[in-house]
Amino acid sequence: MEHFGYKPSLNRSIGKFASFAAGVSYISILTGTFQLFYFGFGTAGAAYLWSWPIVFVGQLAVALCFMELAAKYPIAGSVYNWAKILGSKFVGWFSGWMMLTASIVTIAAVVLALDSTLPRIWPGFRVIGSDDLSVTSPENAVLLGTILIICTTVINAFGVKLMSVINSTGVFIELIAAVLIAIILAFNIERGPDVFFSTNGYGDGVSGGYLGAFLIASLASGYVMYGFDTASSLGEETNEPRKTAPKAILRAILASFVIGGAILVFAILAAPDLNDPLLAEKSGGLQYLIEQVMVSPLGTIFLICIVIAVFVCTLAVHTAAIRMSFAMARDNALPFGESLAKVHPRYQTPVVPAVTIGVLAVLILVININQPQIFTVLTSIAIIMIYIAYLLVTGPLLIQRFKGNWPPPDLERDGFFTMGRWGLVVNIFAVVWGFLMALNLAWPRESVYGVGWYNAWGAFIYIGIIAGVGFLWYFTVGSRSIGVLKSHAAETK
Repeated sequence: MEHFGYKPSLNRSIGKFASFAAGVSYISILTGTFQLFYFGFGTAGAAYLWSWPIVFVGQLAVALCFMELAAKYPIAGSVYNWAKILGSKFVGWFSGWMMLTASIVTIAAVVLALDSTLPRIWPGFRVIGSDDLSVTSPENAVLLGTILIICTTVINAFGVKLMSVINSTGVFIELIAAVLIAIILAFNIERGPDVFFSTNGYGDGVSGGYLGAFLIASLASGYVMYGFDTASSLGEETNEPRKTAPKAILRAILASFVIGGAILVFAILAAPDLNDPLLAEKSGGLQYLIEQVMVSPLGTIFLICIVIAVFVCTLAVHTAAIRMSFAMARDNALPFGESLAKVHPRYQTPVVPAVTIGVLAVLILVININQPQIFTVLTSIAIIMIYIAYLLVTGPLLIQRFKGNWPPPDLERDGFFTMGRWGLVVNIFAVVWGFLMALNLAWPRESVYGVGWYNAWGAFIYIGIIAGVGFLWYFTVGSRSIGVLKSHAAETK
């Protein structure tokens, strides 16, 4: 902490499993696989699943770079602080701004999954809109999502111990449920793996043929495997963080790849009819497939587990966003920095950021009303901004490697994680991967962003607006005022 010029102010009480759970819950195997299966399968068919290992390899390269950084600097707002120390004050601020705004958007995107799951458990959860569950109800999705955001706001405001217990319990249930879902699906296989080696007519009429369709469908896999840096962002509240955080990052992404991949593979092999149009509809998707394959009580139990996964995912994303805003605010790198950096004396958590982020997420959520395309747009924009934030870390890290400044000698000397001679190759791949994937996700496509130039170029427009607002503040106020607040500065001897 003294290396960054801060005095400790957060409660250090997170253990090894809780650190791992923080990364897993942000990635959220069940939330991600169930939320966008319909999009991936509907766009490129069963063979879209090849995007799963491709995305994993790319994100693993990023995760390995982050593991080295976590072994050296396990600190709140990890991406922001890493970019700041590797690059410059501006690079750090821009990375943090992208990550913070993306996390707020992600909260709004994640909670929308409730409306596609809760009413299947009990029709009474469809408070607003048609009783026909094959018809989506944006208004109901906003209502349920708002209630969930209020809950995560309260939990985060009442301390890291409460958040950690709830999150760890939820992740434990999610992991058990995910493994059981994969096993049960495996015992109900209807076809062989040859389905993954055929385009099955998908890609016809799409620009670029099947490759074009496949690149679009890769959004469904890209949506799942990010957020593993959360384990390091909670470093100031973790016991032995320099050893715990890197392991938590690796375990989180590996668990997500293996278990999530097993669910997707066996789901496609077990589907009664791959030509069923509901598999490619938001109102159907993987939830509908589970209901078809499993007997009613069992299917309902697993749907409840999916709701739990959505809950802890929202909680983890909210927690990560709070830590990012706190980290930036104590550097006075956000408007109203003094208020946002204030730690509650009793709960030892930043309460103001918890409430502020919750309110902003609800406001974004309201945009979903009468905008059926907005979920995919929100999801894509959030992922792109996170890829940009990651690039602002892996890029400067690569430059430091070329200069011979990384890795620091104490990592290997003291037994902390380091990639050694493989670091340069992995780092280069991580930068190239991040740039190409961000470009792929942002590319104007009607199937993702809808019709009209303002929608087709939505990623560039909306991200440009978010960046522009940030730049306006930074170059008029921030560049002159950024610096560790006196209330958080380390005491000088």
